[in-house]
Amino acid sequence: MNDRSALPEPLDFEKPIAELENELHQMREKAQSGNMELNEEISALEGKLGELREEIYDNLTPWQRVQIARHTARPFMLDYLTEVFDDFCELHGDRLVGDDQAMPGGFAMLEGRRCVVIGHQKGRNTKENLQRNFGSAHPEGYRKALRLMKMAEKFKIPVISMIDTPGAFPGIGAEERNIAEAIARNLREMMDLKTPIVTVVIGEGGSGGALGIGVADRVLMLENSYYSVISPEGCAAILWKHRKHAPEAAEAMRLTAGDLAAMRLVDEVIPEPVGGAHHDVRGASRSLKEVLIRNVDALTELSDQELLDERYEKFRVAGQWNG
Repeated sequence: MNDRSALPEPLDFEKPIAELENELHQMREKAQSGNMELNEEISALEGKLGELREEIYDNLTPWQRVQIARHTARPFMLDYLTEVFDDFCELHGDRLVGDDQAMPGGFAMLEGRRCVVIGHQKGRNTKENLQRNFGSAHPEGYRKALRLMKMAEKFKIPVISMIDTPGAFPGIGAEERNIAEAIARNLREMMDLKTPIVTVVIGEGGSGGALGIGVADRVLMLENSYYSVISPEGCAAILWKHRKHAPEAAEAMRLTAGDLAAMRLVDEVIPEPVGGAHHDVRGASRSLKEVLIRNVDALTELSDQELLDERYEKFRVAGQWNG
Protein backbone atom coordinates (compact mmCIF):
# COMPACT_ATOMS: atom_id res chain seq x y z
CA MET A 1 0.00 0.00 0.00
CA ASN A 2 1.66 3.21 -1.18
CA ASP A 3 -0.60 5.68 0.61
CA ARG A 4 0.72 5.77 4.17
CA SER A 5 -2.31 7.74 5.38
CA ALA A 6 -4.55 4.84 4.29
CA LEU A 7 -2.90 2.41 6.71
CA PRO A 8 -4.98 1.48 9.79
CA GLU A 9 -4.18 3.43 12.94
CA PRO A 10 -1.77 1.26 14.97
CA LEU A 11 -2.78 0.04 18.41
CA ASP A 12 -0.39 0.68 21.32
CA PHE A 13 1.33 -2.69 21.04
CA GLU A 14 1.66 -2.25 17.25
CA LYS A 15 3.58 1.04 17.44
CA PRO A 16 7.05 -0.58 17.25
CA ILE A 17 5.91 -2.26 14.01
CA ALA A 18 4.54 1.03 12.66
CA GLU A 19 7.80 2.82 13.43
CA LEU A 20 9.82 0.17 11.61
CA GLU A 21 7.41 0.22 8.65
CA ASN A 22 7.79 4.00 8.44
CA GLU A 23 11.58 3.68 8.53
CA LEU A 24 11.46 1.08 5.76
CA HIS A 25 9.14 3.28 3.69
CA GLN A 26 11.50 6.26 4.00
CA MET A 27 14.50 4.13 3.04
CA ARG A 28 12.73 2.86 -0.09
CA GLU A 29 11.77 6.41 -1.07
CA LYS A 30 15.35 7.56 -0.55
CA ALA A 31 16.67 4.72 -2.71
CA GLN A 32 14.13 5.48 -5.45
CA SER A 33 14.50 9.27 -5.52
CA GLY A 34 18.27 9.46 -5.02
CA ASN A 35 19.26 6.46 -7.14
CA MET A 36 21.08 5.10 -4.11
CA GLU A 37 22.07 1.46 -3.72
CA LEU A 38 20.34 0.47 -0.46
CA ASN A 39 19.26 -3.08 -1.30
CA GLU A 40 21.22 -4.68 1.55
CA GLU A 41 19.93 -2.17 4.11
CA ILE A 42 16.34 -2.57 2.87
CA SER A 43 16.61 -6.36 2.92
CA ALA A 44 17.97 -6.32 6.48
CA LEU A 45 15.19 -3.99 7.63
CA GLU A 46 12.54 -6.18 5.96
CA GLY A 47 13.91 -9.19 7.81
CA LYS A 48 13.85 -7.32 11.10
CA LEU A 49 10.29 -6.18 10.45
CA GLY A 50 9.17 -9.73 9.69
CA GLU A 51 10.72 -11.04 12.90
CA LEU A 52 9.09 -8.26 14.94
CA ARG A 53 5.67 -8.93 13.42
CA GLU A 54 6.01 -12.64 14.13
CA GLU A 55 7.12 -12.02 17.71
CA ILE A 56 4.23 -9.65 18.47
CA TYR A 57 1.35 -11.35 16.65
CA ASP A 58 2.30 -14.88 17.72
CA ASN A 59 2.18 -13.82 21.37
CA LEU A 60 -0.92 -11.63 21.58
CA THR A 61 -2.59 -11.43 24.98
CA PRO A 62 -6.39 -11.81 25.26
CA TRP A 63 -6.70 -8.06 25.89
CA GLN A 64 -4.72 -7.27 22.74
CA ARG A 65 -7.07 -9.51 20.74
CA VAL A 66 -10.02 -7.62 22.22
CA GLN A 67 -8.42 -4.39 21.01
CA ILE A 68 -8.02 -5.81 17.51
CA ALA A 69 -11.65 -7.01 17.55
CA ARG A 70 -12.73 -3.43 18.29
CA HIS A 71 -10.48 -1.72 15.73
CA THR A 72 -12.49 0.88 13.81
CA ALA A 73 -10.88 -0.18 10.52
CA ARG A 74 -11.86 -3.83 11.04
CA PRO A 75 -14.31 -5.11 8.38
CA PHE A 76 -17.92 -5.07 9.52
CA MET A 77 -20.85 -7.22 8.47
CA LEU A 78 -21.72 -5.17 5.36
CA ASP A 79 -18.06 -5.23 4.29
CA TYR A 80 -18.11 -9.04 4.34
CA LEU A 81 -21.44 -9.02 2.50
CA THR A 82 -19.75 -7.12 -0.32
CA GLU A 83 -16.67 -9.36 -0.42
CA VAL A 84 -18.14 -12.80 0.33
CA PHE A 85 -21.71 -12.73 -1.00
CA ASP A 86 -23.46 -11.68 -4.20
CA ASP A 87 -26.87 -10.16 -4.96
CA PHE A 88 -27.68 -9.05 -1.41
CA CYS A 89 -31.30 -7.95 -1.14
CA GLU A 90 -31.92 -6.24 2.20
CA LEU A 91 -35.27 -6.72 3.93
CA HIS A 92 -36.52 -4.22 6.49
CA GLY A 93 -38.72 -4.11 9.57
CA ASP A 94 -40.01 -6.47 12.23
CA ARG A 95 -43.68 -6.00 11.22
CA LEU A 96 -44.41 -4.80 14.76
CA VAL A 97 -42.60 -1.55 15.58
CA GLY A 98 -40.03 -0.58 12.97
CA ASP A 99 -36.67 -1.25 11.35
CA ASP A 100 -33.40 -1.55 13.29
CA GLN A 101 -30.37 -0.35 11.34
CA ALA A 102 -28.07 -2.08 13.84
CA MET A 103 -29.28 -5.47 12.53
CA PRO A 104 -29.39 -5.54 8.71
CA GLY A 105 -30.44 -8.71 6.97
CA GLY A 106 -31.82 -10.18 3.79
CA PHE A 107 -31.33 -12.67 0.97
CA ALA A 108 -27.91 -13.24 -0.61
CA MET A 109 -25.99 -15.72 -2.75
CA LEU A 110 -22.95 -17.56 -1.43
CA GLU A 111 -21.14 -18.88 -4.52
CA GLY A 112 -24.45 -19.95 -6.08
CA ARG A 113 -26.05 -21.00 -2.78
CA ARG A 114 -29.12 -19.00 -1.78
CA CYS A 115 -29.15 -18.03 1.90
CA VAL A 116 -30.43 -15.53 4.44
CA VAL A 117 -27.74 -13.35 6.04
CA ILE A 118 -28.30 -11.33 9.21
CA GLY A 119 -25.90 -9.63 11.59
CA HIS A 120 -24.82 -6.66 13.65
CA GLN A 121 -23.50 -3.57 11.89
CA LYS A 122 -21.41 -0.84 13.51
CA GLY A 123 -20.40 2.55 12.12
CA ARG A 124 -16.97 4.09 11.50
CA ASN A 125 -17.86 7.68 12.33
CA THR A 126 -20.30 9.53 14.55
CA LYS A 127 -23.04 9.75 11.92
CA GLU A 128 -22.84 6.04 11.04
CA ASN A 129 -22.66 4.99 14.69
CA LEU A 130 -25.78 6.98 15.50
CA GLN A 131 -27.55 5.37 12.55
CA ARG A 132 -26.37 1.87 13.54
CA ASN A 133 -26.62 2.50 17.31
CA PHE A 134 -22.95 1.44 17.73
CA GLY A 135 -23.90 -2.11 16.72
CA SER A 136 -26.22 -2.57 19.72
CA ALA A 137 -29.55 -3.83 18.45
CA HIS A 138 -33.00 -2.91 19.78
CA PRO A 139 -35.83 -5.46 20.26
CA GLU A 140 -36.93 -4.69 16.69
CA GLY A 141 -33.57 -5.95 15.41
CA TYR A 142 -33.95 -9.34 17.07
CA ARG A 143 -37.58 -9.64 15.97
CA LYS A 144 -36.58 -8.74 12.41
CA ALA A 145 -33.82 -11.36 12.56
CA LEU A 146 -36.33 -14.00 13.71
CA ARG A 147 -38.76 -13.01 10.95
CA LEU A 148 -36.02 -13.52 8.36
CA MET A 149 -34.97 -16.83 9.91
CA LYS A 150 -38.56 -18.08 9.76
CA MET A 151 -38.64 -17.05 6.11
CA ALA A 152 -35.46 -19.05 5.51
CA GLU A 153 -37.07 -22.06 7.16
CA LYS A 154 -40.13 -21.70 4.93
CA PHE A 155 -38.04 -21.69 1.76
CA LYS A 156 -35.57 -24.32 3.05
CA ILE A 157 -32.45 -22.17 2.72
CA PRO A 158 -29.62 -21.82 5.28
CA VAL A 159 -29.20 -18.93 7.70
CA ILE A 160 -25.82 -17.22 8.20
CA SER A 161 -25.51 -14.79 11.10
CA MET A 162 -22.58 -12.48 11.78
CA ILE A 163 -21.99 -11.37 15.36
CA ASP A 164 -20.28 -8.07 16.09
CA THR A 165 -21.77 -6.25 19.05
CA PRO A 166 -20.74 -5.06 22.52
CA GLY A 167 -24.22 -6.16 23.62
CA ALA A 168 -27.91 -5.50 23.04
CA PHE A 169 -29.04 -1.90 23.59
CA PRO A 170 -29.68 -1.35 27.34
CA GLY A 171 -31.78 1.83 27.01
CA ILE A 172 -35.14 2.52 28.64
CA GLY A 173 -36.98 2.31 25.31
CA ALA A 174 -35.51 -1.12 24.61
CA GLU A 175 -36.57 -2.31 28.05
CA GLU A 176 -40.08 -0.91 27.55
CA ARG A 177 -40.36 -2.85 24.29
CA ASN A 178 -39.13 -5.98 26.10
CA ILE A 179 -35.70 -6.70 24.68
CA ALA A 180 -35.19 -9.59 27.13
CA GLU A 181 -38.25 -11.35 25.71
CA ALA A 182 -37.10 -10.70 22.13
CA ILE A 183 -33.70 -12.30 22.77
CA ALA A 184 -35.19 -15.19 24.77
CA ARG A 185 -37.67 -15.92 21.98
CA ASN A 186 -34.82 -16.03 19.46
CA LEU A 187 -32.92 -18.52 21.61
CA ARG A 188 -35.94 -20.80 21.75
CA GLU A 189 -36.95 -20.48 18.10
CA MET A 190 -33.43 -20.89 16.73
CA MET A 191 -33.04 -24.13 18.64
CA ASP A 192 -36.04 -25.57 16.75
CA LEU A 193 -35.45 -23.95 13.36
CA LYS A 194 -35.64 -26.60 10.62
CA THR A 195 -32.93 -25.19 8.41
CA PRO A 196 -29.11 -25.01 8.75
CA ILE A 197 -27.73 -22.15 10.84
CA VAL A 198 -24.10 -21.02 10.70
CA THR A 199 -22.91 -18.26 13.02
CA VAL A 200 -19.58 -16.46 12.80
CA VAL A 201 -18.23 -14.00 15.37
CA ILE A 202 -16.44 -11.41 13.24
CA GLY A 203 -15.52 -8.91 15.98
CA GLU A 204 -17.10 -8.40 19.36
CA GLY A 205 -19.42 -11.06 20.76
CA GLY A 206 -20.99 -9.44 23.78
CA SER A 207 -23.49 -11.11 26.11
CA GLY A 208 -27.10 -11.88 25.15
CA GLY A 209 -26.89 -9.34 22.36
CA ALA A 210 -24.58 -11.76 20.59
CA LEU A 211 -26.32 -14.94 21.65
CA GLY A 212 -29.65 -13.61 20.32
CA ILE A 213 -28.48 -14.59 16.81
CA GLY A 214 -25.88 -17.13 17.93
CA VAL A 215 -27.74 -20.42 18.49
CA ALA A 216 -26.43 -22.37 15.52
CA ASP A 217 -25.39 -25.74 14.12
CA ARG A 218 -21.88 -24.36 13.56
CA VAL A 219 -20.39 -21.56 15.66
CA LEU A 220 -17.29 -20.06 14.04
CA MET A 221 -14.96 -17.29 15.19
CA LEU A 222 -12.44 -15.16 13.39
CA GLU A 223 -9.03 -15.48 15.00
CA ASN A 224 -9.03 -12.01 16.58
CA SER A 225 -12.63 -11.86 17.75
CA TYR A 226 -13.95 -12.49 21.24
CA TYR A 227 -17.15 -14.01 22.66
CA SER A 228 -18.13 -13.42 26.27
CA VAL A 229 -20.98 -13.00 28.73
CA ILE A 230 -19.68 -9.53 29.63
CA SER A 231 -17.03 -7.11 28.41
CA PRO A 232 -13.60 -7.17 30.09
CA GLU A 233 -14.26 -3.65 31.39
CA GLY A 234 -17.59 -4.72 32.90
CA CYS A 235 -16.02 -7.75 34.53
CA ALA A 236 -13.17 -5.61 35.91
CA ALA A 237 -15.64 -3.09 37.34
CA ILE A 238 -17.44 -5.89 39.19
CA LEU A 239 -14.46 -7.91 40.45
CA TRP A 240 -11.75 -5.26 40.84
CA LYS A 241 -14.00 -2.19 41.20
CA HIS A 242 -12.10 -0.45 38.38
CA ARG A 243 -12.05 -0.72 34.58
CA LYS A 244 -8.25 -0.41 34.48
CA HIS A 245 -8.08 -4.13 35.33
CA ALA A 246 -9.71 -5.06 31.99
CA PRO A 247 -6.52 -6.82 30.74
CA GLU A 248 -6.53 -9.13 33.79
CA ALA A 249 -10.26 -9.72 33.32
CA ALA A 250 -9.78 -10.63 29.66
CA GLU A 251 -7.11 -13.16 30.68
CA ALA A 252 -9.31 -14.73 33.36
CA MET A 253 -12.47 -14.89 31.25
CA ARG A 254 -10.97 -17.05 28.47
CA LEU A 255 -12.89 -15.16 25.82
CA THR A 256 -10.61 -15.61 22.81
CA ALA A 257 -11.34 -17.86 19.85
CA GLY A 258 -8.56 -20.24 20.84
CA ASP A 259 -9.79 -20.56 24.42
CA LEU A 260 -13.39 -21.19 23.37
CA ALA A 261 -12.39 -23.73 20.73
CA ALA A 262 -10.34 -25.60 23.35
CA MET A 263 -13.48 -25.75 25.53
CA ARG A 264 -15.51 -26.95 22.51
CA LEU A 265 -17.82 -23.96 22.71
CA VAL A 266 -16.71 -22.92 19.22
CA ASP A 267 -16.52 -25.32 16.30
CA GLU A 268 -13.80 -23.67 14.24
CA VAL A 269 -11.38 -20.74 14.36
CA ILE A 270 -10.90 -18.90 11.05
CA PRO A 271 -7.32 -17.61 10.60
CA GLU A 272 -6.85 -13.92 9.86
CA PRO A 273 -4.08 -12.19 7.88
CA VAL A 274 -1.07 -11.08 9.95
CA GLY A 275 -2.07 -8.11 12.09
CA GLY A 276 -5.80 -8.73 11.83
CA ALA A 277 -8.54 -8.68 9.19
CA HIS A 278 -8.32 -4.90 8.81
CA HIS A 279 -4.84 -5.22 7.28
CA ASP A 280 -6.12 -7.45 4.46
CA VAL A 281 -9.90 -7.39 4.09
CA ARG A 282 -9.92 -9.46 0.91
CA GLY A 283 -7.64 -12.10 2.40
CA ALA A 284 -9.85 -12.37 5.49
CA SER A 285 -12.94 -12.52 3.27
CA ARG A 286 -11.51 -15.37 1.21
CA SER A 287 -10.85 -17.39 4.37
CA LEU A 288 -14.34 -16.68 5.69
CA LYS A 289 -15.98 -17.59 2.38
CA GLU A 290 -14.19 -20.94 2.15
CA VAL A 291 -15.20 -21.92 5.69
CA LEU A 292 -18.82 -20.80 5.23
CA ILE A 293 -19.20 -22.78 2.00
CA ARG A 294 -17.72 -25.90 3.56
CA ASN A 295 -20.00 -25.76 6.61
CA VAL A 296 -23.16 -24.82 4.71
CA ASP A 297 -22.62 -27.70 2.27
CA ALA A 298 -22.08 -30.19 5.09
CA LEU A 299 -25.22 -29.08 6.94
CA THR A 300 -27.50 -29.08 3.89
CA GLU A 301 -26.83 -32.80 3.46
CA LEU A 302 -28.56 -33.54 6.78
CA SER A 303 -32.26 -34.22 7.14
CA ASP A 304 -34.37 -31.92 9.33
CA GLN A 305 -34.39 -34.45 12.17
CA GLU A 306 -30.64 -35.07 11.97
CA LEU A 307 -30.08 -31.32 12.02
CA LEU A 308 -32.24 -30.84 15.13
CA ASP A 309 -30.74 -33.85 16.93
CA GLU A 310 -27.16 -32.69 16.33
CA ARG A 311 -28.01 -29.13 17.37
CA TYR A 312 -29.60 -30.39 20.58
CA GLU A 313 -26.57 -32.53 21.43
CA LYS A 314 -24.20 -29.68 20.63
CA PHE A 315 -25.77 -27.36 23.20
CA ARG A 316 -26.62 -30.14 25.66
CA VAL A 317 -22.92 -30.82 26.30
CA ALA A 318 -21.83 -27.15 26.24
CA GLY A 319 -20.21 -26.20 29.52
CA GLN A 320 -19.80 -29.72 30.86
CA TRP A 321 -17.01 -29.82 33.40
CA ASN A 322 -14.70 -32.82 33.35
CA GLY A 323 -12.24 -31.73 36.04
